[in-house]
Amino acid sequence: MRPHLDEAALMLRLADRDIAALAVLSDSEEVHLSIICFHAQQAIEKCLKAALFCHRIEFRRTHDLQLLANLLAEHGYRTPLSADQLATLQPCAVLLRYDDAEVEVANVSRPELGQMVSVLRAWAEGVLQAARDAEGGS
Repeated sequence: MRPHLDEAALMLRLADRDIAALAVLSDSEEVHLSIICFHAQQAIEKCLKAALFCHRIEFRRTHDLQLLANLLAEHGYRTPLSADQLATLQPCAVLLRYDDAEVEVANVSRPELGQMVSVLRAWAEGVLQAARDAEGGS
């Protein structure tokens, strides 16, 4: 049994839902930036959690991208996004879904958000595939 890899695959499937929403919503200027940022943050969070599951690194329930990336780094695994990029998305977590505040996203455009998500999603898929290969199966 490889429940940690099953959990990782689940996280990536859930991330793909946010990525699909991000792709559709990013094309509409009518959609507030906070909604696009929320889906980007959620997709990245789930990709980081997938990597943590792959490496059997325990983590607490959190939406803190930097904390998740730091856990990976503490175990010798680096993400392709910088701490600054992850910090940019931190205000986009759950709080913005229930607040009417304007999003303070430091110089990040809609296409850049999509690129950040794409890079991390591809990285997480590679982590999962490497873990499957190491355990002798797909």
